[in-house]
Amino acid sequence: MQEIFLSGGCVWGVQEYCRHIPGVITTRAGRANGSSNSTAEPYDGYAESVRIQFDETLQTVNGLMEELFDIIDPYSINRQGVDTGIKYRTGVYSQDPEHLAQARAFINDRKDKDRIAVEVLPLSNFVESDPEHQDRLQRCPDDYCHIDEQLLNKHKR
Repeated sequence: MQEIFLSGGCVWGVQEYCRHIPGVITTRAGRANGSSNSTAEPYDGYAESVRIQFDETLQTVNGLMEELFDIIDPYSINRQGVDTGIKYRTGVYSQDPEHLAQARAFINDRKDKDRIAVEVLPLSNFVESDPEHQDRLQRCPDDYCHIDEQLLNKHKR
């Protein structure tokens, strides 16, 4: 099992989308690469992020990058959908340097690489969101989500 952290705007939709990707074992909503390890506000500098544990025999970093790029605007800085602010930036974080190299290679292989605003950085910290934010769209399917509903349901069985 391997672990990577993906940020793509509001964590509710990203978690709901990612939990259905083939090869994904678990997801946890949270905040990555901020200056605080606290669960209380303020969460200075963090990005809303989903911790993804995946089976490397069924899923790859490249595949997860393709999935992330399906649900984000990769050119947008600190904004996805109507959500704005640094916490809604897009990013890929990992403690595994090979994951970061693969994510950078994915971006560098794209024709639009010079326009892409997705950060690829080592994970410095991750704080899980409170229980009411875990699997939010499962419990409250009518809550706001910036991901188009048809796309959000792409992998649902």
